[in-house]
Amino acid sequence: MHKSGIFMRLAAQWQIQLMSWLGLLFILVFAYLPMTGVIMAFKDMDHSFNLIHDMFHAPWAGFSFFEEFFNDDQFSDILKNTVLLNLLQLIINFPAPIIFAIMINEVLHTRFKRFVQSLSYLPHFLSWIVFGGILTTLLSMQDGVVNIFLLKLGILSRPFDFLGDANHFWGLIIGTSLLKGLGWGSIIYLAAITSIDSTLFEAATIDGAGRFRKIWHITIPSISGTILIFFLLSIGNLLNSSFDQIWIFQSPLNIDRSEVIDTFVYRVGIKEMRYSYTTAVGLFKSVVALLLLVTGHYASKRIAGRGLF
Repeated sequence: MHKSGIFMRLAAQWQIQLMSWLGLLFILVFAYLPMTGVIMAFKDMDHSFNLIHDMFHAPWAGFSFFEEFFNDDQFSDILKNTVLLNLLQLIINFPAPIIFAIMINEVLHTRFKRFVQSLSYLPHFLSWIVFGGILTTLLSMQDGVVNIFLLKLGILSRPFDFLGDANHFWGLIIGTSLLKGLGWGSIIYLAAITSIDSTLFEAATIDGAGRFRKIWHITIPSISGTILIFFLLSIGNLLNSSFDQIWIFQSPLNIDRSEVIDTFVYRVGIKEMRYSYTTAVGLFKSVVALLLLVTGHYASKRIAGRGLF
């Protein structure tokens, strides 16, 4: 009787069940099945033309490709660029959407608020190919609008090479990613802020609290759970770079500061057909990301009393 009741309930909810199973199927095909390719990191399949065949018949290589990567002359520079660039983005770009969401929430003029929100969301819907192309044109050293404008104001005495200067490459990446993702990243925090009980703000107003006190004592503590979850997820992504963004702005002039793990994997793995070697590099990155995520979770549980789960 109990089993028949379950089947009747499933039959009555077949539309919801169908949507759920399609989502699970999508995750299975695009997230779990590709994990079988991890075996390439332990087999000698470099320069292979038949990956499926060699995945089963290629000779085992053990951890030789991991050792090769760790002993590579570029290893320290690539790891330093990846970690430091993502760490700077975490320090600067992570709190920016939170601050922006709080500022938007404090705007009383509804039309102006909607206009600013729409304007800030727009860059997110442009691919990095399009958005990067626009920025490349604007920042061009020869006839870029930014250089012309700064020269007219007297801020610069000669055109500045925004795109080719290796010393300013990280600033370029951080600034452009902030410009593209600020508005879109603030949506989740705005949603969390709007769910706060309005009576808390009313009570604070009666007690004489100003805007900054309300933000500090009500808004931020109320959305701290959301902030913590996204912070922990960001820690797990410390070795994941935005490949599209970096590839657009990368050039031989700034390669010393722009080469990160993701671009290295593409350049060596795809162009040089070193599939096993770069699979080992990608697996190393994934293991480190998992360790960072788990460490951050348990540290958060001990310090703040909550984590991802």
